[in-house]
Amino acid sequence: MELKILKQEFSVCKVKDLTQVDYSDEFFFIGKTDEELSLVCSSEKVPENVIECDNGWKAFRIQGVLDFSLIGILSKISSFLAENKIGIFAVSTYNTDYILTKKSDFEKSIEVLSSNGYEIKQ
Repeated sequence: MELKILKQEFSVCKVKDLTQVDYSDEFFFIGKTDEELSLVCSSEKVPENVIECDNGWKAFRIQGVLDFSLIGILSKISSFLAENKIGIFAVSTYNTDYILTKKSDFEKSIEVLSSNGYEIKQ
């Protein structure tokens, strides 16, 4: 399975509202529940109306379109990383999954996954 490294650094934020989100950002993810409004965006594009923010995340995505019948892809990756004490923040889209790790753990996460048969693309 092929993983593609994303070049930018990300921030995981809780925001007051979406009025200051920069929709021109190449990657951003919004999650809304009855308890919070979350935003994952490029660190350089964090809006001013954040309530809480955690900076210093790097990401990769599982390349290709994943069929909904495929089971355990994210689980397998997260298990390899958990065994190596690497925490993740995962985001799923219709097509695929994105996995974020803290910048300090990112190189190790790539090494772990590469040694377990994942092909890494820059």
